[in-house]
Amino acid sequence: MNTALSSRSISHRFGGAALPKDVAGASYKPCYFEDTLTDDHPISWFEVHAENYMMDGGPVRDQLEQLRQHFPISCHGVGLSIGSIDPLDQIHLNRIKALVDWLEPTVFSEHLAWSSHGGYFLNDLLPLPYNRSTLLRVIQHIDQVQEKLQRPILLENPSTYLQFGDQDMTEPQFLLEVVRRTGCELLLDINNAHINAVNHNSCAREFINALPLDAVGEIHLAGFFTDKDKQGAPLLIDSHNKPVSSEVWALFEDVIKCTGPISTLIEWDDDLPAFKELADEVVKANDRLATHGQTNKYHVAI
Repeated sequence: MNTALSSRSISHRFGGAALPKDVAGASYKPCYFEDTLTDDHPISWFEVHAENYMMDGGPVRDQLEQLRQHFPISCHGVGLSIGSIDPLDQIHLNRIKALVDWLEPTVFSEHLAWSSHGGYFLNDLLPLPYNRSTLLRVIQHIDQVQEKLQRPILLENPSTYLQFGDQDMTEPQFLLEVVRRTGCELLLDINNAHINAVNHNSCAREFINALPLDAVGEIHLAGFFTDKDKQGAPLLIDSHNKPVSSEVWALFEDVIKCTGPISTLIEWDDDLPAFKELADEVVKANDRLATHGQTNKYHVAI
């Protein structure tokens, strides 16, 4: 374990700014570039997917260079495969390092998932069993990433569509141990918490209440697609292509009543809406942060 990083001695203020807590951000896409530079929208910060910008130059990098002059940027990785049984891909990690050094994002986050095996990359974020051997491997990988980047990362709770029998701890217990032993923080994806509760017939509020909420540095809100499994039961898919659902908004309100305002992102990655519709979702988050985020921290049970 990297004791320097586990003490959280490295500041989360990178790129000259911190992510605002009382106003929300949104996923950035190049088609929104001209809209982002106008003065008449409510979006205060943006998040980009790291793997879309791991090149030396070009138009999208030029856009991002301009964007970061005006807004704090959160950088979200989707390909480090932190949960893989294989060693981390050092070439990929070096490219992340080069991007982070150039971009200086306020935060860097990744998923508690795996997406590579035996030299093959799978275009998905796959679940892992919550047991001791997985825990030790994830801790080792996070330590390597944080040592390389010289900053703590945020780790996102995943959406899942199956559960393993070989488990000896719950997901909140697993995340608590990861936070305690690496010094990373959490990216709480409330949409994922709701999806998993429906898919696995559990309770999203109980899941969230069992997390170390004082370690949450960012929240994600997104939409989902509703399907059915072979038995006809609802199956929710983490599609990021719809507005935030009423159930997820209610969970979000519960969380910020408990914690106070936390940097919150509207994630919309597919079937992209008009920029105004995305901005309207940000306004809904801002209204809730202002209305429900004023309770004293950790005095309210979810």
